[in-house]
Amino acid sequence: GPEYRQTRHNVGQAVLDRLAQRLGCRFRIRGAAVVAQAEWGGARLYLAKPIAFMNAVGPQVARLLGEFRLDPAALIVVSDDLDLPVGRVRIRLKGRHGGHNGVRSLIAALGTEAFRRVKVGIGRPETKDAVVDWVLTGFTPAEREALPEILERAADVVLELAGRRPPG
Repeated sequence: GPEYRQTRHNVGQAVLDRLAQRLGCRFRIRGAAVVAQAEWGGARLYLAKPIAFMNAVGPQVARLLGEFRLDPAALIVVSDDLDLPVGRVRIRLKGRHGGHNGVRSLIAALGTEAFRRVKVGIGRPETKDAVVDWVLTGFTPAEREALPEILERAADVVLELAGRRPPG
């Protein structure tokens, strides 16, 4: 919901907003997601933000892949990552969920770990007990100041991956 828009957990959606802005496309409601379409490098890109709690996005993404007749290997998931410092961006071509419940939901719904990920660091709280509160809070003023550059860099990585054929 809107109350989570500026939180660490929504950094992936912020990257998609930045991509839509750069590509000149607009999000429109499509079932249980908001979706934007754009052309990039001669291919059609679908930017999708499921309208669901993070830990329940898998079925909606699976449904969208079916509608668009796309294989999970074509998917690029942009998500927050507690294990990366704020601002670090990492690519994974496949793999386990690493404790991220949204990725866990995707793996369960798609029946595969073979989809690409762009992970955006959100840092980690000092204690494990504080994780839930941490991901649902906003960035510090210094982090907020750096956020536009971080989102830009993550958007670059997504477009670079989108320009490559999926592995396999």
